Amino acid sequence: MIQRTTDITVGLFMLAGLAALLFLALQVSGLSPKSAKSTYTIYADFNDTGGITPRGRVSMAGVTVGSIDSITLNKETFQARVAMSIHGDVDNIPADSAAVIRTSGLLGEQYIDISIGGEMDSLQPGDTFYSTQSAMNIERLISNFASGK
Repeated sequence: MIQRTTDITVGLFMLAGLAALLFLALQVSGLSPKSAKSTYTIYADFNDTGGITPRGRVSMAGVTVGSIDSITLNKETFQARVAMSIHGDVDNIPADSAAVIRTSGLLGEQYIDISIGGEMDSLQPGDTFYSTQSAMNIERLISNFASGK
């Protein structure tokens, strides 16, 4: 009887450990179910998106205000069109703000940073950033430096 109780205890402990591991893996990957916050979509067109990916973060003044929904090719301008889902409570982004692709640290992940403008009008759902700054391509910079351009 003692052996059976020990086996059940060890089994429950293993299940709890696996559940905790699964929970942590979902938290780190960003796949965890999130609360149903209201969001709206705005767009930005970039010449080079670098290493940003869907579900990447969108921040303003260092605070995460949304995420990247999708990255598609605009067949008319041949630029990358990025759809961003912005939290509904951030509804006053000035219309002349710029979307900039930045890198977190020296070799960290890339994300979109919204540089605030000064205009009184705000971006509305479905609007596109007028000003964007593409990702800095390190290989291109090294190549230009090496060739003297």
